[in-house]
Amino acid sequence: MSDDWDNVTYLRKKTPSAGQARSNTVINTALRQGAAVDTTKKFSAATNKNHSTDLNTARLDRETEELHHSTVGMEVGRLIQQGRAAKEWTRKDLAVRVNEKQEVVAEYENGTAIPNQQVLAKIERAVGIKLRGKDKGTPLGSK
Repeated sequence: MSDDWDNVTYLRKKTPSAGQARSNTVINTALRQGAAVDTTKKFSAATNKNHSTDLNTARLDRETEELHHSTVGMEVGRLIQQGRAAKEWTRKDLAVRVNEKQEVVAEYENGTAIPNQQVLAKIERAVGIKLRGKDKGTPLGSK
């Protein structure tokens, strides 16, 4: 083991080939030398977009009739406000507890939010009131 201290390994970067060019200068140099260069731009590369909402939005934009997304409604908003008031929380307190933005909580309380079952479930657990289903408005755990 002690003789391994005398061995030195030197690693160097490989130069990118024409197909692996990473900058415009390398591409331009290859073009000047007459090498074959193949560059492609990937569509929507390195983006994190939810395509289903893009499709729904585009579909609504194309419609000529008066169509809109369904919202959670004022009844759910009032239930959230009552549960929050019972625990003496502000909107910001509730938002921190459910790991959402304060604006999201405000949209749900105003009844203007597009329903998301995961967000509704988090709010139900935090506030302790059922917001969905036929038992709407009853405390969680009771039947």
